[in-house]
Amino acid sequence: MSLSIPIVKFSPHKAVPELEKFLLRPAFDPKAEETARRVLADIRATGDRAVQKYTKEFNGLQLPVAKFAVPREEVLAASAEVDLVFKRSAAEIFTRIVRFGKAGMRKDWSMASPKGGVLGERFTPLARVGAYIPGGAAPLVSTALMSLSLAKVAGVPEIVACTPCDKQGKVNPYLLHALEVAGATEIYRIGGIQAIGAMAYGTNTIRKVQKIVGPGGPYVTAAKKLVYGDVDLDMVAGPSEIAVLADETAVPAHVAADLISQLEHGTGHEKALLVTPYMSMASKVLAEMQRQIESLSRRAAIEVAAAAGAMFVVADTLDTGMDLINRFAPEHLEIMTKEPRRWLQKVKNAGAIFVGPWTPESAGDFVAGPSHVLPTGGTAAFFSGLSVDSFRKRSSVIAFTRADLLETLPLIEIMGQVEGLDGHARAGKIRFTPPS
Repeated sequence: MSLSIPIVKFSPHKAVPELEKFLLRPAFDPKAEETARRVLADIRATGDRAVQKYTKEFNGLQLPVAKFAVPREEVLAASAEVDLVFKRSAAEIFTRIVRFGKAGMRKDWSMASPKGGVLGERFTPLARVGAYIPGGAAPLVSTALMSLSLAKVAGVPEIVACTPCDKQGKVNPYLLHALEVAGATEIYRIGGIQAIGAMAYGTNTIRKVQKIVGPGGPYVTAAKKLVYGDVDLDMVAGPSEIAVLADETAVPAHVAADLISQLEHGTGHEKALLVTPYMSMASKVLAEMQRQIESLSRRAAIEVAAAAGAMFVVADTLDTGMDLINRFAPEHLEIMTKEPRRWLQKVKNAGAIFVGPWTPESAGDFVAGPSHVLPTGGTAAFFSGLSVDSFRKRSSVIAFTRADLLETLPLIEIMGQVEGLDGHARAGKIRFTPPS
């Protein structure tokens, strides 16, 4: 089977309906949202019983409620099963994530008010968070490290992980070891909508969390949207996306490999966009992709994802191409041009940016340091990726002196008068009124 990827020409003065549809992909699947709404309502009403019911319906597994939680002994047994090379790799990746996370943490700060008081902000960790770790087509060991580690750095005391198990009720041992390294305090072998519902509403077995983070397929993404308000969320982190801006200096084999790396996730909803001013580059990349997938284990999934969600655009200039990518607002953006740092300055919307020929997207997925939990579906235009501060609350601090309050009292009184809130005005004025 040959790859089916359209190649379209684009200039700002000519509308291309096929391209517009690709750029304006929905962040949420309406059909998935219908299913998620039904399942979540049942979980809210009947708790563990509904979680058990849908685990059987969606995963084909009759899982006793007593088996929801992965006991400590099972985690330790899994760690003993894992090879030493992986253990060392996981430890090194954890160290890189922690180093980057600590460097980016916002610090408590303060400034003097005009009359000697103090204004500022302080940051405190959430008490209990939940992380969803996909485990369908592949156990996303890296996601465990890229999400829970940040909660640990932030100082969250209770870190809950939910991940699907296999038909025998077993969680991949490499994933369990990664969860242990990353700092999970509770692990549940629950996936899909039912995991999101259990963490959002709480059941007799799984206590409610304050925030849910982590990527997932269309059903998990829809479920997260619907529970917002009952819990906080990180972002819309759905099926993987990649965009590549390439000029004539890019190596077609490298571009092809990077596009394939995101299409292979296997949900069938992935997006891959190549933007280049050169038709010859687009043609060579397509030929390379066809050649490279021949030897890959996920060839069938890649072909399905490419047919449903890949597009090559031949733009009239690199500037036009960058404008197009900013409209697309991809989860991952690779800049493979002669002067990549120059084009970096023109990026407005992207979850993570990979600069130059030696920065494949997989480096960000696995080892670089920044979390690979990133916004998808065009939401990189207004959401940011997961960070340590995603697991902390920000509180403003106001400590006025008598002189500060006296100076601002006229402003308080005016605002109280205009808004019809005379009690507000009195709360300031009474401090300067002698007791009767």
